[in-house]
Amino acid sequence: MNDMKTRQAFKFRLGPTSEQDSVLSRHAGGVRFVWNKALDLQTKRRDAGMPLLSYGDLAKLLTLWRSSEEYGFLSLGPVHPQQQALKTLDRALWEALDRRNPKRFPRFKRKGEGDSLRYPDPLQIGLDLSTRDKDGRIVLPRIFLPKVGWVKVRLSRQIAGEIKNATVTCKAGRWAVSIQTETDVPEPEMRTSREIGLDLGVVSFATRSDGTRLHPDPAILSAMKRAEDRLRREQRRLSRKYRKGPKSRNFAQQKLRVARAHEKLSDMRRDFLQKTSTAMSETQAVVYIEDLKIRNMTRSARGTKDAPGKNVRQKSGLNRSILSQGWGTFLSLLESKLARRGGRLVRVDPRNTSRTCAACGHVSPENRPDQATFRCVVCDHADHADVNAAKNILRAGHARCACSEAQTSESAA
Repeated sequence: MNDMKTRQAFKFRLGPTSEQDSVLSRHAGGVRFVWNKALDLQTKRRDAGMPLLSYGDLAKLLTLWRSSEEYGFLSLGPVHPQQQALKTLDRALWEALDRRNPKRFPRFKRKGEGDSLRYPDPLQIGLDLSTRDKDGRIVLPRIFLPKVGWVKVRLSRQIAGEIKNATVTCKAGRWAVSIQTETDVPEPEMRTSREIGLDLGVVSFATRSDGTRLHPDPAILSAMKRAEDRLRREQRRLSRKYRKGPKSRNFAQQKLRVARAHEKLSDMRRDFLQKTSTAMSETQAVVYIEDLKIRNMTRSARGTKDAPGKNVRQKSGLNRSILSQGWGTFLSLLESKLARRGGRLVRVDPRNTSRTCAACGHVSPENRPDQATFRCVVCDHADHADVNAAKNILRAGHARCACSEAQTSESAA
């Protein structure tokens, strides 16, 4: 069996000193300045009807900025993260201008939001995993970052594979590093377990076509409820400290508390998504899922001043519930883990999956009198609404795969 190369990321918390924390913040500020300046330049060119600059042109401008007197402070930071910011911006611009599948236009970055440093050259990254120094004292492992030096890192698991790049991020005032490695693994074998249809929901996180409903354990739900209550309290305290003009130190400290409450809730949700996607990818060969347009589903119903929307508060609550489920993150994790283990994720058309009877195929909105009940008005078939939808998704996936195989055989003939 042939080996295949796979990439995996290992994320760890960093323990920089106060001086290293300041240096990392300055370097992240330089990367943010390069992103905003290049985005401003590209936006002005687009508005003036001029062609956008390529990454090569932007890289030449970066060299001029680093050597100029006005922007010479950029040369105090490493050049590779700044170049990587220009690469990311160039890709984001072309994806936003894609007519077939346009994405959101890049936005300007503010201080403290998404600060990151990506080091694409593995030769500039060093790892020292020894736990004792020359005097025999126990010390933490450390990582070498260009123009920062050796920074302590808290390894929670062993790093496997050859290091390809590293990304340093700051979230809620805490620095972390994500190390991407490449490993040779045997080519995975296709699972022999049956295919399933998966219906994502708000009341239950997901429902399988075999009737299994996936949701966090009661203890996890209780912990998430407490985390949400704490987040609301911290946000109320932050709103009371807000004032126009220069912000006080108390406001900055309270803003950090809100960010860390957000981080705790996000970590709990991501832990559930990781475990659920791993368990599913280890047992299933093919998972059929609805091709949901999450951005369209969570648009505000506020409308405009001339044409105000209706049920704005109810739609806002629904949008919040949908986004809190983390469907996009779950599907990305599930797709990558299925591919790593020889499976695949197939997206199907979501139209009428919740209104179609899985027994006779009759389509009617009257088949679903409420959120949880499905009862066909023709054949009187009754089932849980989410289970019925999952069965329809499975059937739609089979039909799509059959059409794809037929088209492949015709083209081959």
